Amino acid sequence: MLARTLQDLFKRYRRPGDIVFAFVFLTFAVFLFSQIGEQTKITKRTKWFAQPGLWPTISISGMVFFGALHYLSSVLSPRIPGRGREVAFWLRSLEFVAYFLIYVVTVPMLGYLPSTVLFAVFLTLRCGFHSTANIGLAILFAFCVSVLFRGLLQVKIPAGRLYDYLPDSIRVFALTYL
Repeated sequence: MLARTLQDLFKRYRRPGDIVFAFVFLTFAVFLFSQIGEQTKITKRTKWFAQPGLWPTISISGMVFFGALHYLSSVLSPRIPGRGREVAFWLRSLEFVAYFLIYVVTVPMLGYLPSTVLFAVFLTLRCGFHSTANIGLAILFAFCVSVLFRGLLQVKIPAGRLYDYLPDSIRVFALTYL
């Protein structure tokens, strides 16, 4: 009885794209493992537990071992229909990666504050929050983030070329705080 209940529970929460995730994870782990010799060095006259590559080697070896077990269990498990649909759902998240890359490109052109405001408003609209209050909150959030990072924390973010067209008195303020 208990075994049947556990099987039903396992089937309910099992994802059809699991084998794809397991394969990608194992491939990435094997790639990292193949790069250990290039990225870490063994130093002479250093005890084994003080070697710079010890913990990266242990952790990546664990990734390979457990990734292989995960992939093996995925291969041996019964197939559940819907793998393609789930993988397509995962790939849809790359849309937001593209948005972020566009944001990174626009910051040197428009400046940090205008780019952040545009990005926040765009994402608010893209996520389906179309009310004036939500757009106003996005603008307020973007303004607060910009002032916090540029003004208070003095994070060095390149100024936008748009700031070159401002009058001198405003330009100095914008370059420093916006």
